[in-house]
Amino acid sequence: MWYSILVAAAVAYLLGNLNGAVVMSQLQNDDVRSHGSGNAGLTNYIRNYGAASALYVIAIDMGKAALACLAAGLLLEPFGYYEEGKALGGLFVIIGHNFPILLGWRGGKGILSGVTVALMLDWRIGLFVFGIFLVAYFATHYVSLGSVLSSGSFGFLYAWFHQDGSLFPILVGFFLSGLIVWMHRANIKRLLKGEERKTNLFGKI
Repeated sequence: MWYSILVAAAVAYLLGNLNGAVVMSQLQNDDVRSHGSGNAGLTNYIRNYGAASALYVIAIDMGKAALACLAAGLLLEPFGYYEEGKALGGLFVIIGHNFPILLGWRGGKGILSGVTVALMLDWRIGLFVFGIFLVAYFATHYVSLGSVLSSGSFGFLYAWFHQDGSLFPILVGFFLSGLIVWMHRANIKRLLKGEERKTNLFGKI
């Protein structure tokens, strides 16, 4: 079983290194990380390249997270740990996205992939997380605020919906919540100072 766990973690981590914003910007002979905030994420991509090709960024980052969860779940299913496997895949795909060794450790913050992991673990939680993001974003147009509130709720929501479930996915939920919020620490400081930039996700500013 340990071999399957290691393979699942490694595959998920490497999938996380496939960054949608970097891939799409490199197809334009550029690197999204050399512009704006320097972050390899959807917001910085839209700010610099517009929303027209952003769907490809979304598809890559969400697709890799779904694939990582499914692959890890299937690898551990023979041992009776399908749900734990999906959580393991979700954990390492986010770590790979945020800290990609193949991209010089300069990754994104994990929001798109994080929402997908939430959906893969429990679609109800995924919808709650996505809903919290949408409400916060449309109320303020601060992507970072929506990201922090939605990701911060993930662990608590999973623990609430699965009070009698396995402990490992719950721990993963709290860890990912903390990690993604920590990745937004600079945004949180700017929000508190009133210096955060608003973003139009549906068009280039």
